[in-house]
Order: sequence, then structure tokens, then C-alpha cells
Amino acid sequence: MRLLIVEDEAKVASFIKRGLEAENYAVDAALDGKEGLHLATVHDYDLILLDILLPKLDGFGVLAKLRARNIRTPVIMLTARGELDDRVRGLDLGADDYLVKPFAFEELLARVRALLRRRSDTASPILRVGRLVMDPVAHSVTIDDQEVEFTPKEYSLLEYLMRNEGGVCTRAMIAQHVWDINFDTYTNLIDVFINHLRRKLQPHGCEKMIQTVRGVGYVLKA
Repeated sequence: MRLLIVEDEAKVASFIKRGLEAENYAVDAALDGKEGLHLATVHDYDLILLDILLPKLDGFGVLAKLRARNIRTPVIMLTARGELDDRVRGLDLGADDYLVKPFAFEELLARVRALLRRRSDTASPILRVGRLVMDPVAHSVTIDDQEVEFTPKEYSLLEYLMRNEGGVCTRAMIAQHVWDINFDTYTNLIDVFINHLRRKLQPHGCEKMIQTVRGVGYVLKA
């Protein structure tokens, strides 16, 4: 999952970014409203964390412009302003959730997971594809109840493939959702990580679940 943080306090943005990356999310950050609006318009994010008090364009303005452009990406508003009028205004503009600073990172993480589950129309966070079972909360993957270890980036790649079971994931789609804005599209890094996944699935007889669609990308099938 690829997330965008729009937060003008660099230390706060950095703290949230590091915490989310530790949970295997790919994360981009913008320090003002105009940059945040630009990134949210040109990239496909799974969720946006949006502060209200931003320079150049405030969070309400960013949200209004996104919804006017029919960008329906889930948005959690982050703000030190907890007044009822602000919360109502944000929700009326199309925000999906609202979190008042200061907040516990664990609460932010729980709200992120809840919105991502809601977007994928999945009542349970557990992902199942054939014998593969992934628990995104526990960050575990098992095959026939035997745990398989993956690096954080391998895990993120496998999660994206599992969430798109049966659909072709192009290299551009994978780059957008698994890596951040600094990803070099001219490298073969995605192919390298696909090979890593196959090698770790091979002892369990599941390496053929990841199929290559020549010239396009990859598809995961049970």
C-alpha cells in the first residue's frame, strides 16, 4: 500500500513516515498543500494523511480540489484543531476520518488499517490465496500453517499481489504501490524481488503461483 502524508511540520511528517514504513507501507511526504495536491493528483495513492493548517493551500482546500477532480482516495484529516465545526467541515468535504493531535501512533495505524480494509471491501484483514495466508496486522505469512519469512519489501510486494489476486499487476502499478516516489523505473528491481518471492515459495511448492505476463507484469493465482 502506498500512502501520502501532507504535513508542514517536518519532524512530525518524518516521524509518521518512518513509523508507517516500519509497517511495510510505501510512503511519500509533502510539506505544503500545493505540493500535496500535485502528488495526490499525479500518483495513485491508497490513502492520504492530510493536515489542515498547511502553507500555500490549507487541508480543506486540498481536499475540496481532490474531490472536485473525482479523486476518491480515502483521507484522514490530521490537525491540532479539534473544534466540532472543523470536523464537520472536513467530513462534509469528503474526508473519511479525523484525528486530533497529539495522537498515539498506534491509533493512527489502526485507523489506516480500517480505511484500507474498507476500501478493499474486506471484512477480515486476513488475506488468503490458495494455500497462502497473510495476516497484515501480525505481518505474518503462512503456508499450510508453516510461517515463511520475508523482508519488509518482499512482504509488501506479496501483499500487493495477493490483494490483486487474478489480476495482472503491471510493473508501473507495482512501482506506484510498493515503492515510493524515488523509485527508479529503469532498474530491474521489481523482477529481482519477484525472483526472491519465488525462491522463498519454492520449498512449499507455491512458486508457480506468481506468473509472468510477458512484457506487462505479473499475476498471482491460486
